[in-house]
Amino acid sequence: MLTVSNTETCLKNRIGENTNDIKKVWEEFKAFSKEAVEGEDVKEILFQCGVDDYTEKKFYFDFVRQFTILDEEDEYSHMEQLLCSFEFKPTDELCKFKVTEWSMYFEDIDEFFNHIESLQEFKVPLNLKPIKSEVYQTKV
Repeated sequence: MLTVSNTETCLKNRIGENTNDIKKVWEEFKAFSKEAVEGEDVKEILFQCGVDDYTEKKFYFDFVRQFTILDEEDEYSHMEQLLCSFEFKPTDELCKFKVTEWSMYFEDIDEFFNHIESLQEFKVPLNLKPIKSEVYQTKV
């Protein structure tokens, strides 16, 4: 079974070397998001995109799986996020887009994915070539 500590390696292995292929990364991320992870009570999946508020020098486009980590007494310890992150030059078209959508606000994960795939904010960058892409896990 997957554990939080091996999710990054697992997803990277599935995606392979070409993390610039956003469509492939998305399909692997969707399949991976449906898999159980040990200790995960609720699936917390996020799609977000927009222009970086701090520098305004990049447009970010991220798929995120968030894990809430409990300690030995089942008390909150911390959160970790596994991200598939893409950066683009902030063109006039991309600068119009800003979305933050969490899966918890949908009936099920498939409804969430269908909703995301219907968004222009998803469709337009999906067909562009990012200037940077990365798959990584971090504490929040």
